[in-house]
Amino acid sequence: MQKYMIKLDTIDMVKNFVNTAAMFQEDVDIVSGRYTIDAKSIMGIFSIDLSKPIELIIHGDNDAKYREQLKDYLV
Repeated sequence: MQKYMIKLDTIDMVKNFVNTAAMFQEDVDIVSGRYTIDAKSIMGIFSIDLSKPIELIIHGDNDAKYREQLKDYLV
């Protein structure tokens, strides 16, 4: 399991992020406070506070691959 802090500032960033997350075969979650949301769900992401960085959890172990594909969102 890999954990990252990400920031999604615009609607386009959210759409692009969801498309990126959908390419992963692994489960991908976003944690915001006490809520855990499927990162592949655009509606779920828009239901949380995006004004601050959020925690991304990928249930896999390929850190180099994840960092490369998520580089535009990492804090």
